[in-house]
Amino acid sequence: MALSSWVESANGHRDFPLENLPFGVFRLGAGEGRIGAAIGDHVLDLAGCQAAGLISEWSCTRNTLNELMSRGRDAARKLRSRLVELLSDGNGDREAVSKHLVAQRDVEMLLPCAIGDYTDFYASLHHATNVGSMFRPDNPLLPNYKWIPIGYHGRASSIVVSGTPFRRPVGQTRDDATAPPRFGASRRLDYEMEVGAFISRGNAAGDPIHIHDAEENVFGLCLVNDWSARDIQTWEYQPLGPFLAKNFATTISPWIVTLDALEPFRVAVPPRAADDPQPLTYLSFDEDRAIDLTLEVSIQSQRMKDEKIDPLTLSRGNFRDMYWTIAQLIAHHTSNGCNLRPGDLIASGTVSGPARDSRGSLLERAWRGTEPIELPTGESRAFLCDGDEVIMRGWCEREGAVRIGFGECRGTVLAARLD
Repeated sequence: MALSSWVESANGHRDFPLENLPFGVFRLGAGEGRIGAAIGDHVLDLAGCQAAGLISEWSCTRNTLNELMSRGRDAARKLRSRLVELLSDGNGDREAVSKHLVAQRDVEMLLPCAIGDYTDFYASLHHATNVGSMFRPDNPLLPNYKWIPIGYHGRASSIVVSGTPFRRPVGQTRDDATAPPRFGASRRLDYEMEVGAFISRGNAAGDPIHIHDAEENVFGLCLVNDWSARDIQTWEYQPLGPFLAKNFATTISPWIVTLDALEPFRVAVPPRAADDPQPLTYLSFDEDRAIDLTLEVSIQSQRMKDEKIDPLTLSRGNFRDMYWTIAQLIAHHTSNGCNLRPGDLIASGTVSGPARDSRGSLLERAWRGTEPIELPTGESRAFLCDGDEVIMRGWCEREGAVRIGFGECRGTVLAARLD
């Protein structure tokens, strides 16, 4: 049965009903960041609630979520439970709480925490197979893929919140193997639809996180767009992997949805093929579960905006289709003693499914430029053009449960700076 809130916009809200209450950081005008929770079309100012004695969680007075994250999932769980109580129909503190509600349209969302480190994985078998088949048709997957979660360390300083535009990257590319490389604006700019996990308590150096404890070290999830310059990547990635092709910008959605809110949407991990190897012991967990999270990518060109044409949906996939789970990513990441800290971000890698319209990148969707996407204006896209805005959305829904969402993850491509 759906919970009922005295915040009317929350009842039936497609993203932020009372069952969700994701955490984020907002500000009004030129003020400092304040921790809030999304409820319907509003944000509940948690610092204001703490000052008024409505909640006891002192870390809500900070201007980032790092302190709350460091207190572990249990602290966030207790806080969320208290917020459900305060915002439910019939609560006697309604008048006092209502003073700390702010309309979402009136706030600016900020990065939810100070992100110390960022790691991006490659956890979708469908994505890895698609990309591998473009470059190695006879051997799409490298021998290690089904044994080990593949990842690389990204750049935390260039992570931006949804709505922040970014410049097309500039770098070295080489299309002609007989000619020297050129230096200039990327011609093959792409998006990647991913899911991010924020670390809560973390671990000390030299003390790996056991797979059974991995999810207790996850504060919550967000949407991630790992912008990628495919031509720069092709030239630079051997032998050490992604560098300038990835570190110019990564966009995340502002609201962090807790694993507790996602619990009604847990499903069995997809079975591995009969000839696939079973995970090694440190990656094996009988109770590991996936999340039935639908992910959608849309595009709106500048011309579409000018002509007031709605964004075009490019693909729709599901996070449940990943080959490696969040718990496995964390267990592997720390297996060598690497320490994760509160606010660190771990991304899943591109979420792609088995169907053409579930591929989570334009590289796959337009198949390396050979099958361009037609836009309603008559334009076509093999890769992104200046002025294009990419919009990502995520939500969970099933019969018998209230739909919850992640909001939006938006980013617009600006022209490269070449002077």
